[in-house]
Amino acid sequence: MGKGGKQLGTYSYQEVSKHDKRDDRWIIINNQVYNITNWARRHPGGSRVIGHYAGQDATDAFRAFHNDLDQVQKYLLPLHIGSVQKGEVNTNYSLENDFRDLRENAEKMGLFKPSYLFFFLHLAHIIAMEVMAYLTLYYFGTGWIPFLVSVCLYSTVQSQVGWLQHDFGHLSVFKASWLDHLFHFLTIGCIKGASPSWWNHMHYQHHAKPNVMGKDPDVRVDQLFVVGEKMPLEVAKSKKSNMPYNQQHKYFFFIGPPLLFPVYFQFMLFRHIFTRRLWKDFIVVMAFYVKFFYLYTSMLGLGWALVYYEIMRVLESHWFTWVSQSNHIPMDIDRDTAEPWIRLQMKATCDIEQSFFNDWFTGHLNFQIEHHLFPTMPRHNLYKIQPLVQSLCKKHGIPYQMKTLSQSFIDIVKSLKHSGQLWEAALHAHHVS
Repeated sequence: MGKGGKQLGTYSYQEVSKHDKRDDRWIIINNQVYNITNWARRHPGGSRVIGHYAGQDATDAFRAFHNDLDQVQKYLLPLHIGSVQKGEVNTNYSLENDFRDLRENAEKMGLFKPSYLFFFLHLAHIIAMEVMAYLTLYYFGTGWIPFLVSVCLYSTVQSQVGWLQHDFGHLSVFKASWLDHLFHFLTIGCIKGASPSWWNHMHYQHHAKPNVMGKDPDVRVDQLFVVGEKMPLEVAKSKKSNMPYNQQHKYFFFIGPPLLFPVYFQFMLFRHIFTRRLWKDFIVVMAFYVKFFYLYTSMLGLGWALVYYEIMRVLESHWFTWVSQSNHIPMDIDRDTAEPWIRLQMKATCDIEQSFFNDWFTGHLNFQIEHHLFPTMPRHNLYKIQPLVQSLCKKHGIPYQMKTLSQSFIDIVKSLKHSGQLWEAALHAHHVS
């Protein structure tokens, strides 16, 4: 019997796993069962991110995404319908227990406490470069050299604020989440010109189920590319696309990094804003465009201001694509098999060697493994938890991959070539049969 006299039941893992439909969703958190069918639509993080765990144990995912557990428990209480049957065998108990101990140790070590100085200096260097980008043209004129210097500075601003808004978006900077939300709104909207709601919608799904086909939007790319080892076979069997995937490692250079931001992201974020009527997002995005064209049209004219803008977006797009895909595309990509949190994240991510440049260039996403395991941990502390994660992986026989920055870029192309070859072989086999 639960609070308020509500009758509670006991359920097996198998019984819970049946409730994974859009209109029937149960999840397990700390051995307690919750019916989230109706609540999912009101979930602050979006219905999809919580729905991706329907029918599964979401304990570690739940802990990874929420800082204020007491506040969240208030929402869970009316959703509580029972508990997992005692005596149920959890084959991942040892691994999951060790991982939870690791998180507890990280909390005791103070690794979830942010350095406000670190984030202040990072924001200050972004603002300084944005001012320098403008002053370069203002004082030195609009010739080719000041033009290129200015656009490179502005591209760096866009890339670096992309990493900073990522920190705010993961609630890893302030103790009060409303401050993280506010600064996320301002940095991604006013400085970067993107929709905070669209970023949350896409990125939280990625973290919940990285490299899981049908759930991670970052691998929903089969219109242009096939990735991993399962997707090429499925696409070849369906025969629904005419793309020459066996050449994707070549055309990736022309339609991947150059067009992701200037074309795809621009279209998707505005579609998200208008279809969901997110007028607050629209206002902060337009604040960026008003600021940019007011400042730069007066010096360059509208035509060259547009050229400046597009070059900046292309450079930023290259930066983001190579960094973000280096940690994921060469890793395992599969359908959802309800892997425990740590195995799921380790299969989908790898690290890049630490150096001052790598930390700055990637926004500390060279510690992608640690970031995915602990998404609310401030990035300046990720290197401290790395040895403990490596030790845990070694104990349980989980591969831990670390690469050089150059090798991680090379592996993107290699993996695309390999997946393209798998598609070609599978397509040929289907034609023969």
